[in-house]
Amino acid sequence: MARNIQSLERAAAMLRLLAGGERRLGLSDIASSLGLAKGTAHGILRTLQQEGFVEQDDASGRYQLGAELLRLGTTYLDVHELRARALVWTDDLARSSGESVYLGVLHQQGVLIVHHVFRPDDSRQVLEIGAMQPLHSTALGKVLSAYDPVAHSEALEADRKAFTDRTVCEPEGFEHLLDVTRARGYAADVEETWEGVASLAAPIHDRRRMPVGSVGITGAVERLCVDGELRPELIAAVRDCARAVSRDLGAGRF
Repeated sequence: MARNIQSLERAAAMLRLLAGGERRLGLSDIASSLGLAKGTAHGILRTLQQEGFVEQDDASGRYQLGAELLRLGTTYLDVHELRARALVWTDDLARSSGESVYLGVLHQQGVLIVHHVFRPDDSRQVLEIGAMQPLHSTALGKVLSAYDPVAHSEALEADRKAFTDRTVCEPEGFEHLLDVTRARGYAADVEETWEGVASLAAPIHDRRRMPVGSVGITGAVERLCVDGELRPELIAAVRDCARAVSRDLGAGRF
């Protein structure tokens, strides 16, 4: 059995201490509360301060939680709110489309799946929450790349691998796909990532009209497409879902 890393345990305990009780604590208070020598406590605090997780008040010398930790917490809360707001609408989309529904956000040059609704049939399926998808070939990823400048930059910087002979990897072709995505309000992936699989996705915006995620459906090409084109009623259903989630996030009408 792997042993816990003592320094990480102490750092975590220190952050929990700073998160509760008084807003700011001195070195002596922190050391005594955690049963640490002052030198040990100071070393941990100094490291946390360098990483932005802890800040020290210049006047009093006391410590408090830093902006970086608060930023990470806000990011978590944003994703949590996005998922919570999308629950009903993604369930409705799965029922109306008959396909699997995915909710994705930008994470480490890819798309992190934060919510997955199974296709409403009796087939065996695997929950994919926490899975990563590429930005350049999937519908979810192309939507993020088209509307989010950070995702756009990361998609261009990433290694755009050819998953099938339909995958668009060249910068010029990829930029054209993003232009098309913005013009029509949704992105498509017809066998660009997986053979025999198609998907489509639309952007979700928050109250600031900023893109915060994408929602889409994925299924067999023969179910999502007719004569090689995505079925219009599915496109409308996905776009309606994205608009509904955006409205619940305070984005208003699009």
